[in-house]
Amino acid sequence: MAFDSTSTYVATEGLKQAVNAAVTLQRPLLVKGEPGTGKTRLAEELAASLETRLITWHVKSTTKAAQGLYEYDAVSRLRDSQLGIEGVEDVANYIRPGKLWEAFTADERVVLLIDEVDKADIEFPNDLLQELDRMEFHVYETDETIRARQRPVVVITSNNEKELPDAFLRRCFFHYIEFPDRETMQAIVDVHFPGIAPRLVAEALEVFFELREAPGLKKKPSTSELVDWLKLLMADDLAQETLHQRDPARAIPPLAGALVKNEQDTALLERLAFMMRRRGR
Repeated sequence: MAFDSTSTYVATEGLKQAVNAAVTLQRPLLVKGEPGTGKTRLAEELAASLETRLITWHVKSTTKAAQGLYEYDAVSRLRDSQLGIEGVEDVANYIRPGKLWEAFTADERVVLLIDEVDKADIEFPNDLLQELDRMEFHVYETDETIRARQRPVVVITSNNEKELPDAFLRRCFFHYIEFPDRETMQAIVDVHFPGIAPRLVAEALEVFFELREAPGLKKKPSTSELVDWLKLLMADDLAQETLHQRDPARAIPPLAGALVKNEQDTALLERLAFMMRRRGR
């Protein structure tokens, strides 16, 4: 298999090499990068290119590694035993398979996405080391071992919110998705909006990258936010005209709510515009 860009996803050479290397080594691919740079979308496109199923495990701050294997519902079993429900003697009826179980028992090779692994407790990645290494785990309640029928392609994403354990990092192939440069961003826009007016794209990209370079900005706009903004601009002729006649001393661009996501950044941009107006007098 050789992963490549698709009609809906632009992959850089470095990202292509990372995906192919991880698949060849049969190691999890750990992908880091700013939010909105396409980490989750990568797993979706990889599954599509392999013509297989994507199994997604969205990690939260309360997620425990064992939940990815299975959960034993002892409370339901106790309740059913009190009610005299048939089948309560079979503990297997109260085992709830997790995402790793689902991926391991699939008849075909699937893509398993462990999304935003850094949201969980620091011990979460270490608790999955053995299972991801051996591609098996033991179910103590039923005394059975679940082994992978076909080794899944594992993609793990992180927003770099916290450091991951060294032991976990050693077992992964790592790739950091750099924020797209202007040329790559143009290619991304072309994929999403093939017929978009070149002037609109040029001016929108100019504003977008100016915003990202604004000193002191708390949250820089991401690729996905640029796509949303362009979709809004294409549907609003008045906003397009405002953009075309843009005055650098204006506070914020039209429909900026798609790009600027908090009041601190809005106030910062207004202050910067005020300073530009004073210098222009």
